[in-house]
Parts: sequence; C-alpha cells; structure tokens
Amino acid sequence: MSKQQTLISPCKLKGKGLHIGKEVNITLLPAEINHGIVFKRIDIEHQPLIPASIELVNETARGTVITNKDGITVRTIEHLMASLAGMGIDNVLIELDGEEIPILDGSAKYFVDAMHKAGIMEQEAERKTYELKEVVRWKDENSEIELMAIPSDTFKVSVLVDYKTKVLGQQYAELHNIDDFAKEIAPCRTFCFLHEILPLIKNNLIKGGDLDNAIVYVNQLPDKSDIKKIASIFNHQEISVENTGILNNVSLHYQNEVARHKLLDVIGDLRLIPYHLKAHIIAKCTGHTANVNFARLLLKKIKEGEQNPVFDIFKKPILSSNEIKAKLPHRYPFLLVDKIIELDQMRVVGIKNTSINESFFIGHFPQEPVMPGVLIVEGLAQTGGVLVLSQVPDPENYLTFFLSIDKVKFRTKVSPGDVLIYEMILLEPIRRGLARMKGKAYVNNKIAAEGEFLAQITKDK
Repeated sequence: MSKQQTLISPCKLKGKGLHIGKEVNITLLPAEINHGIVFKRIDIEHQPLIPASIELVNETARGTVITNKDGITVRTIEHLMASLAGMGIDNVLIELDGEEIPILDGSAKYFVDAMHKAGIMEQEAERKTYELKEVVRWKDENSEIELMAIPSDTFKVSVLVDYKTKVLGQQYAELHNIDDFAKEIAPCRTFCFLHEILPLIKNNLIKGGDLDNAIVYVNQLPDKSDIKKIASIFNHQEISVENTGILNNVSLHYQNEVARHKLLDVIGDLRLIPYHLKAHIIAKCTGHTANVNFARLLLKKIKEGEQNPVFDIFKKPILSSNEIKAKLPHRYPFLLVDKIIELDQMRVVGIKNTSINESFFIGHFPQEPVMPGVLIVEGLAQTGGVLVLSQVPDPENYLTFFLSIDKVKFRTKVSPGDVLIYEMILLEPIRRGLARMKGKAYVNNKIAAEGEFLAQITKDK
C-alpha cells in the first residue's frame, strides 16, 4: 500500500484566468492527512472552502467548474488537478484570490515545476486506492464519444482524438506510468480552432486567452477582416498561417500534443474522484462533459463495491482479546470485540463472533434470536475506542466517552453464529481529545449497521 503525500513547503503562482481574464494569485499549502484537495477563496468574506469533488461539478462547457453548497465557484481546475495527480499529491489547501485558476501557458508544466520546487513528502497514512474489479463503460449514444475503465495493476490512460479535420487527423496518446506525467504530459498545451475564437469572444469567454497560452489550429481560413480583428484582440500586428496549419507557426512539443493534452484533461477530471485508481482508462473523442459523466459513473461503481469489502477474518490478530482488555475498560458480558485484525492511525477493523450462548439472545427474542441494534452500535464504539486509545502511550490511563452518535441505520439482522465485522475510520485527525469517526458493521458480506460517532478521550482520574 502506498502512503499519502503532501507538499513540504508552500508554492505560489499567478496569472490570468482563461475565460474571466482576471489576474489570480494561488498558493498551494501543505495539508494534514486525509485533508484531500480543497480550494479556499480568500477574496471572499469568511474565506469559504470548495472541496475538489466530482459531486460539486456544475459546469463543463469550456473547462471543469466546481461550486460548493453556498454557490461559491472555482473555474477551470482541470490542469491543476492533473498536476496534483501527476505529482502524487493527496492533501493540499489551495488558496486563491479569484474565481478562476490561471491558465499560464495552457499546460500543466508550471504547476508541476512549482510543486517539484516546493518538494513532496510522504505522510503516515495509507493512500485511498481503488482496484477496479470489472469493466466500466460510458458512451454518448449520439456521438463517437466513449470512455472505458479496465481492471489493471496500475493506473494507465489511452486517448484517441479525431476532429475529422485534415490539419489534425487522428491522434493517439498513452501514459503507462503516472511517474512519467511531468515529462510526457504536463508540457502539452490546450488548443482550439481559429474559427472558434470570435464566437468565444462574442460569448464573453477567453478574456485571458492569448496566442501564447494555446495552440490555434486553422481548419478553415476566416475572412481577412476577421483575421485582422483577431490580431487586434491579441495585440499582434499580424497573424499568419504557415503550412503546418497552426497559427503563427507555433512549434509543437510533440506531434500528438493535442491527444496528450486531452489525456491531461482526462487525468485532471478523474482526480475529482477521491481515490487513486488501479485501472486502464481508454478514452475516445472525449471532453470535459464526458469525463465528468464517466467519473460520476466510476464513483457510483466504487461506492457500490465498497459496501461489500473483503476482510480476512482468519488472519493473525493484531490485538487479541486480552490485549483489547489492556486498552478498554469493558469486561464480560459487555466487551463486544473479540479481536482486532487491522489497525493504523486512521482505521481499525474488529471481529465479534456471536453464539447462541450470548446473554442478549436469551431475551431478544426467544422465538427468533437477534442481536440488539444498540449492541451492534456499542461494538462499533468499542472498536473505535481501540483506534483512538492506540494513539496514546498509556491507554490504560484514559477513557473514551462518546458524545454523539448520528446517522445510524440498521440494514441486516445479526443472528447466533454470525461473524460480525466492525470497521471504524477517523474522519479527521484527533484534535483536543475529540475524535470523529464513521463506522460500519458487516455480517454475511452485507452492512448490518452504520453511523457517525463523536468521542472524547479523557484522563482516567
């Protein structure tokens, strides 16, 4: 399992947003484990946060836009998100004093360079990784646009683009190792066609556009008056088309730079899923709208898969029942955890083997013995107690009191002979003795109960 990563030191960049055209300063700051990628609008009172989440995407016409529940927006995030994916950054706070991420040179190069200069460090927590178990396919029935994810040992991306134009033709790009992103993909710039420029300007877009931050392909030559107008808008004395079919004969970094940039966009949009994927992504003629729809489908499949995780209940326990007693004050008949099979700083998995001899089965219910739901919740709480008390040097001198239990749901009954699996995950690092956790109890590969817990660690007087 790989570890989470963050920056060693802050890094700063500034530039104009592509569409709004305003100067924007952004600062990427190191963040604690499980913080995730979060934007912070420091130009707005109370400095609202906007998590980088596929569930917050509300616009994809000319870039990927996220908006929080209060209507606060961050625009054109895809190049920065791709850079974070390529550099393996899990946790970062991104402060910005405007609505749109700067376009810079139209690639991800400057973001990558800034992160590399700031340095990257490993953190003491496992990275959220999902290994795809089945083929997932999304297709636009009205076009050739199609995306597919195939199970793989690593994250790989293949992209085909075909704009049905002579100047571009078909292009193909692939990335077999995310470690090659900085060199092979990050420098590849965004692009457009010359005939698109005036309509975009008319629609109040690309105010920050420039011939220096995009490759402009010429599929059909506009009127001379339009060419002069475009030259004036971008402060060029003249613009010309060479035999390459590219405006002002811009030198390409790669012959398939368009396909490589589309691959960059795919990586950036998929990074809005809160997992590092083990999958081979294959994209045909895709764009931001398709990427986002596909990402939503992937996340749905992941959530469905996570409802039935696989636990090795026969593995050697990390903590036996006697070792659990050294951490918890509970004793028979109220100790409801038999062993701990997984334990790290943020997560714990415990086991309870139920039998007909359990005291609660005698009266609940004699005709059909069922484990009381409140005791399943208590078992989760005890398992969470093991998690939080494992982070103090002398757990025997501390007690864990639960302050609140929210969003509890019961889904499957627990009967005599069932093996009950408790999983508790810290939602954030423990602060001031307060621990927020989310727990699920499983039986027969189904969720028996789930809920959110708030606990306080106190010194035993």
